[in-house]
Formats: sequence, C-alpha cells, structure tokens
Amino acid sequence: MKASDFDYDLPLELIAQEPPARRDGARMMVLDRAARTIGHRAFADLPAYLRPRDLLVVNDTRVIPARVFGRKAKAGTGGKVEFLLLEEIAPGVWDALMRSRRRPKVGEQVILDEDLAVATVLEDGDLGRVKIRVESQTPWLEVLDRIGQTPLPPYIQRKEAHPGRRAEDKVRYQTVFAREPGAVAAPTAGLHFTPEVLDRLAAQGVGQATVTLHVGIGTFRPVSAETVAEHKMDFERWRIPLETAEKVAAAKAAGGCVVAVGTTSVRTLESAAARPEGFGAGQGRTDLFIYPPFDFRMVDAMVTNFHLPKSTLIMMISAFAGREFVLEAYREAIRERYRFFSYGDCMLIL
Repeated sequence: MKASDFDYDLPLELIAQEPPARRDGARMMVLDRAARTIGHRAFADLPAYLRPRDLLVVNDTRVIPARVFGRKAKAGTGGKVEFLLLEEIAPGVWDALMRSRRRPKVGEQVILDEDLAVATVLEDGDLGRVKIRVESQTPWLEVLDRIGQTPLPPYIQRKEAHPGRRAEDKVRYQTVFAREPGAVAAPTAGLHFTPEVLDRLAAQGVGQATVTLHVGIGTFRPVSAETVAEHKMDFERWRIPLETAEKVAAAKAAGGCVVAVGTTSVRTLESAAARPEGFGAGQGRTDLFIYPPFDFRMVDAMVTNFHLPKSTLIMMISAFAGREFVLEAYREAIRERYRFFSYGDCMLIL
C-alpha cells in the first residue's frame, strides 16, 4: 500500500485559520460503517448518537507553550534563536528543534526571552534536533507559561500575530479537559467539547474517562516513504489510569461502545491492548502505527477531525472505516465546504 493511496485534493480556502465562535459550533459529518451512509449534523448533536453504557474516552494532555525565542549569549553575536520544545527527557533537559541563521555550537548558551532562563546546547543532531539544558531561578514551567508561545501547526498562519490573537490561541488550542502538561500539539477532536456537552452526555448515562498521550512532533511529520509500511512513527508517552481501565472493561461487559475522542485516544487504547499482558492500566512510550488492515481491539467509535492528505492520521481512520469510504466522505466534505484540520469541523464514525 502506497502513501499516494491516501491522497486527496483540498482547496486551500477550506483550511480553517480560526476556531469557530463557539467550541461546540462546528459541523459534524456522521459516518455509519455498517450502513455505509454519510450524514451531516452539528457537533452539538453528538449526544443523540450515544447511549447509556457507552463510554467517552478523552485525552487530557495539556499543550505547553513550547515555542520559545532567545539570543546567543556569546559576546559580539546576539543572533536570534528559536526552540520548539518536544519532550523533557530528564529534569531540565529537553529534546527540541532549533532554528537559527548560525546554529549555536555544543556548549554555547542562549538567553531566552525576558532574561528569565538560559538554554545550553548539549547535543546537535539531524534535521534541526538538539538536546538542551534549561536553567532558571523561577520554576521552568512558570517561566515557559510567561515567555512561550502556542506551537500552532504550520498550516495555521500566524505571522506577525497580534498579542491578543496569540492569547486567544493559547486558550482555544487547548481542550476544556486538558490537565497533564506535555503536548506540543492539541488532541484537536477534543477542542469541540464544552462543559455543557459533557454534562448532557453524563445526564443521559454516557460514561467519561481520561487517558493521556503527549502529542509530539510526529503529528506534523508527513509520510515521506513511498510505501506506507516503511514509515516509522515517533515515540509518544502515554498513560492509562486504573479507573479508566476499569471503566473500559465495564463498558465492554455491559455491551456499550468505547467512543475514542481523537486519534490520540485511539492510539493510547490500542497501544495498551497490544502489550503482551493485554489491555489494562499502565504507562509507556508507543510508536504504534495504525494503517489498513488493522484489528481494533478496544475502540468501537471515534470522534475525529479531518486530516491532512497522506498523513498517518487519515491512514488510521481508513483502517477504522475503510479507505474508499473515508476518501468518499472527504470528497463530500469538500463539496459541502466543511472546514479542515485543527480548527475545523469534525467527523463521528460509528
């Protein structure tokens, strides 16, 4: 199977640049896998499709303001440096991407914005990857919250963004159930949920549970291999609490559906199920790549946004709903002028 098998033509004007006025104001395409039908609803109609005993599983990762800027500390240079923090691999030590006209060498220091912290380059790798140590007198996450910017995907243009616009992105590019800091991209299907929608689901007997998967740079990385099987996923950290594992088991036993909110929740649940000991509470790092054919063990339905052509995410939903059916749905979404990608509309696959 080739990456080109998951390609489609998307008019650029359908790439959402702004979130809807209300979180729950998006449109929702409904795919019924058994009947092979496509329906058009609003996201606020989601409760109509779920039943008592069903379980909604959301990813509670929190996007950190991972884009930070600074200047070289070396006398006489002062060149600008940009870091995209990817993962804290040891206390104060980060895997990151670095951009600079003249890259600082190993051992050089970068003074970060407002002089609140210093980053020292420990290792210089390929494709812009570096390892840095960050030191600050104030706790680093507090500093980061003050000087960092939200790492929006490259298809959302924010050149010369007004500070007020960046502040809005900091709120809207974050789910209402975000709790655990560590992601560099939002689990975007979760952006549509509001406390009111969650309350309506709970009132009708739909259970709710959380998993954590810290979304990494692999979300932005395209599939460059010609053959799908040759692509290697980046590792991402995941965790399933005992309470969630028990709720999943109870929903399955009661004949309910496990409804994963977003591809990150799908990947977490299916990664746990793929362990030798089977599904249960735990944590780890996963490089699971889901593409057709794939035997889904845990997920019965999913809420997901519309994804980039030839991406690992459209491959995942093609494994769930069938490649031809998914591409047919995407063609209809384009005809119906749905809004695509992170700030766009969504899809419910039953």
